[in-house]
Parts: sequence; C-alpha cells; structure tokens
Amino acid sequence: MRARLERRVAARAAAARARIAAAMAAEGVAVRVEGETVLLSAPGLRARWWRDLALREAGRGGSGQ
Repeated sequence: MRARLERRVAARAAAARARIAAAMAAEGVAVRVEGETVLLSAPGLRARWWRDLALREAGRGGSGQ
C-alpha cells in the first residue's frame, strides 16, 4: 500500500514538472528537467514568470490537465 502511494506521489510530481516544462517551452524558454528540478534560462525570465498567470498555474496543477 505504501509503495503504491509513493509511486502515485512521484507520478503527480513528475506530471507537474512536465506541465511547467511544457508551459515554459511554449513561451520560448530553454527548459531542462534534471531529477526533481526544472532548470530554465532566458532573458527576463523572472519578470515573465510573474507577469503570466498561466505559467504560474502550470506549476500548481491548475492548468486544467
């Protein structure tokens, strides 16, 4: 039972990382997922993140997926 729960939690976390990566890639940001970390690079990235609600919601699982 515990192993199944751990797999579900890990799968949900991986799905959230994938949503973040997809949303950022759609905005033209270079994205790399390394383990539990989503690495991003682009000029003005911090300003873009705070300006765009859809990108923030992708990380919260609120993108409707």
